[in-house]
Amino acid sequence: MTFVVSDLDRMTRFLSEIFGAKEIYASGDTSFSISREKFFLIGGIWVAIMEGESLLEKIYNHIAFKIPDEEFDSYAERVRSLGLEVREGRSRVDGEGRSLYFYDCDNHLFELHTGKLDERLERYFREANSNHGMQSDAVSRAVDLNRSTTTDKENTL
Repeated sequence: MTFVVSDLDRMTRFLSEIFGAKEIYASGDTSFSISREKFFLIGGIWVAIMEGESLLEKIYNHIAFKIPDEEFDSYAERVRSLGLEVREGRSRVDGEGRSLYFYDCDNHLFELHTGKLDERLERYFREANSNHGMQSDAVSRAVDLNRSTTTDKENTL
């Protein structure tokens, strides 16, 4: 994934302090792309940042990272220590996990979430059955698909 940012050094600090990102490349003044850039690894995910204009507005499009529930408060403190704008989370059903939404300095929205996909789908499935007295086909298909494709390894930071 690539983020266009106005200040490479500021975003480097953001990624490193919140996600423990490991910087693996910095173009410096020599660019092989459309602008100066840096590459990072975050939990095995390649993240690129490129120098450019900030987003003009804040919207709900976001990138979510799964974190262990027991580390939620520690991550929240990292976010607050950088003075970032925290967005109020959306309403959730019981058992869906906790989320912290926050913007970087270029208006990209990030989410740190403690729940698992299979737990969310199972909860939606139960909720659909109890509210409607019948199984929701869309939720049922998602639960079945997730069961058939899920591995034992979780992608957690």
